[in-house]
Amino acid sequence: MKKIIGALLSVMFMFSLTACETTKGVGKDIQNAGEKMEEIISD
Repeated sequence: MKKIIGALLSVMFMFSLTACETTKGVGKDIQNAGEKMEEIISD
């Protein structure tokens, strides 16, 4: 389970670096990644 979470975080982090150009965009990407991780963990 920890390997899956680590892999997902790594992928989300890489996408967040390439997907946004502003500080506001980075914040939104990090927030979205956190929400997805909460969903995965709660399941």
